[in-house]
Amino acid sequence: MAPARPPVLHRFANPGRFLRATGRLLPWLGGAAILVLAIGLPWALFLSPPDWQQGETVRLLYIHVPMAWLAMGGYAGLALLSVASLVWRHPLADLAARELSPVGALACFLCLVTGSLWGKPMWGTWWVWDARLTSVLVLFFLWLGHAALVRAFDAPERGARAGAILALLGALNLPVVKFSVDWWNTLHQPASVARLGAPGLHVGMLYPLLVCALGFTLAFAALVLARTRAAVMERRIRALQLAAARRLDRPEVSPGSAAA
Repeated sequence: MAPARPPVLHRFANPGRFLRATGRLLPWLGGAAILVLAIGLPWALFLSPPDWQQGETVRLLYIHVPMAWLAMGGYAGLALLSVASLVWRHPLADLAARELSPVGALACFLCLVTGSLWGKPMWGTWWVWDARLTSVLVLFFLWLGHAALVRAFDAPERGARAGAILALLGALNLPVVKFSVDWWNTLHQPASVARLGAPGLHVGMLYPLLVCALGFTLAFAALVLARTRAAVMERRIRALQLAAARRLDRPEVSPGSAAA
């Protein structure tokens, strides 16, 4: 017997209810993302002050830092979806995880690319095998591995189960990414926003960074919801097509032939 689903999760287990709820939410979410990014990106890229040490290269961090947060937070969400799939057999958790992994991989890729572009003028090299950089690279491979694994099986259930197990094992890398700058003597600087005491950034740079982070988070959520909605509708269409094909393949028995 499958474990009982929690009531809150069970409410959204119905695909029709999920489509109706997200259909109302998605336009507002997408509109809010566009509005916040329309404010945050010009503020960060053109109006915020240059850093006294980094100069204009600090503007890369307005994209790099939110992408790093999304790569880690998104993977934590992937692990939670994997728990919902393995423990409660939530029917939408597999679809949401499947559609989340390419978006998370993109965020992690942008994090690595912008960090490399920033590192060249600041560190004098595109890449170093620093503990933080290496653990983020491992996170990127975990995102790609999940995206490939869930699509590698003919039976979607087998791919979803294998991907869920990989996601839970890969979640062990998240503390390494977070605390690597504290555990080891790394080239990467420690946290300057989410730390005890006052942030290490001037408010002229902190506020546009937070606005950009909010905008990218809203866009990330809207993209994942849109992909999940499309996957749900695709599955429903396939189910209808399969049912129609079965009806066509089933021979019709006339009353006369039945009597004979």
